[in-house]
Amino acid sequence: MTRKQNNSIDGFIPRRAGGKIGELHDSSHNTPSAPTPPTRRELYTAGSTETPQPVGRSLRRSEIDDSLKGIDAPVDGKGKKRKTPEQRARRKKIIKRLVLLFIIIILACGGYYGVKALLAGSNVLQGNVFDLVQHTPLKMDSNGRSNVLILGTSEDDPGHEGANLTDSMMILSVDQNKKNVYMISIPRDLYVKYGQACNSGYAGKINEYYNCAHEGEGVEEDRKALTKEAGFVGGIFGLDIQYGVNVNYTVMRDMVNAVGGSITVNIESRNPNGQMDSNFDWKCGVGDRKVSRAEVLRRCPPSGHFIDYPNGPAVLDAEHALYLAQARGDKAPTYGFEQSNFDREKNQQKIIKAIREKAVSAGVLTDFGKVTALIDALGNNLRTTFETKEFRTLVDLAKDTKSEDIKSISLIDGDTPVMGTGMVNGMSVVRPAAGTYEYSELQALIKKDLSSDPVLREGASVVVLNGSGIPGVAQTEADKLKEQGYTIGTIANAPAGEYGPYTVYQIGSGNTGTAAKLKKLYNVTIQKTAPPVAVAEGTKFVVVVGSQPSGTSSAN
Repeated sequence: MTRKQNNSIDGFIPRRAGGKIGELHDSSHNTPSAPTPPTRRELYTAGSTETPQPVGRSLRRSEIDDSLKGIDAPVDGKGKKRKTPEQRARRKKIIKRLVLLFIIIILACGGYYGVKALLAGSNVLQGNVFDLVQHTPLKMDSNGRSNVLILGTSEDDPGHEGANLTDSMMILSVDQNKKNVYMISIPRDLYVKYGQACNSGYAGKINEYYNCAHEGEGVEEDRKALTKEAGFVGGIFGLDIQYGVNVNYTVMRDMVNAVGGSITVNIESRNPNGQMDSNFDWKCGVGDRKVSRAEVLRRCPPSGHFIDYPNGPAVLDAEHALYLAQARGDKAPTYGFEQSNFDREKNQQKIIKAIREKAVSAGVLTDFGKVTALIDALGNNLRTTFETKEFRTLVDLAKDTKSEDIKSISLIDGDTPVMGTGMVNGMSVVRPAAGTYEYSELQALIKKDLSSDPVLREGASVVVLNGSGIPGVAQTEADKLKEQGYTIGTIANAPAGEYGPYTVYQIGSGNTGTAAKLKKLYNVTIQKTAPPVAVAEGTKFVVVVGSQPSGTSSAN
């Protein structure tokens, strides 16, 4: 993807020099010329002690009057003549003009850099540059969240193979009212159907789709491709994705440099030694015969590897942050990257959080000048589908969201991961645990974690028991609860006994949102005693449907 930059600036056109005084007189005229007046040098002889007197025109009356006024000018206490009102007025006028000139110069210089930033901003943001003064909320989905697709490419890295592949892919889901963010890394090797012909055919790895979606060059074509991919990825993850962002290597470097030149990332590896990837050791001089081993160690202490960190906090400059974001242990020797690209995705999320935290602590987000300067620097390398009028909302969100409210949704961790690896047509890929192209479990996980409904978010298992003696009551009740988002476990009969219309038992603590909704739904007090039957491990609530007055509808 090639991006052109117009660096030309119109220069000043010098005025054409006018004629010298007297050039309008034609020497060919026969009119006799007037005698040349004597110069000062001709009025006195060498060695004369007399002061030369000006000659030429006679003085005007107004000039004589101005000179006489000075004779009678008032004198202050120090013997100095006070300025007349006319002199003071003239002096104030000169000072005003000088101040005005100074302001014009300052505005001209500031205007130049301001225009530069605004022109760069038009590459980054859509809309009128004057909309920067607005504070428009972000677009939202039906759940009240704003979803952003972030794609990382390397077209600005000369010689990089697959420069237009999106090897870094992530979804940010933001609640601008509650100020929380969820990060979802998209496996770059996820095997998908493209819905159109791409380089690898009609199906392949998801990191190829962005290049396939491009139909031309330039800022607007970049945005069209971002919008198209946002819809494509949203269909897979079951999300309405409103915005797209494309960054490259330069953006990463500039962002780290803009927040002070370094960030701190916590290395958390399953390997007790931390993480090491030798794939980038060429930056230390490895492979160059002119570079000695001692020089390699000097450049990359302590062991000659560019990416080599023990577990714990690691301070990274822009280059090390960039290459840690790429590291996945695909070249021996290496350790700490047993999950390859999944480990890389976790580091990418940590780097994004670290940049935001440093920007807040360094005061970058509270200094509009620094923010606009950053936009100026990123203008040729950052593309978004955000509008200019939404810019201040974005800055405020980055500034006001707390670190503990930025969380990750993992697709591979936990007891039931929704993503795994496999082989398709002889190629190693990532695919849903439910099977290739089967996204229902993935979408259910995303819906659960991003929902504002505590019942969906907590996913507490509910057992429904029939204590009424009427066949089918428990099943009917369970179906109604399931429609409202409850996670239903066992459906069975309760032991014989006397039961009220509804009895709800809670097992263990937590799940406060689900407990509150069940209490309101059934208008009961939640029982903390043991339920009338033994239940499976993991059950959080037991609902017993007992005798009900005729015509009563349950779980409405």
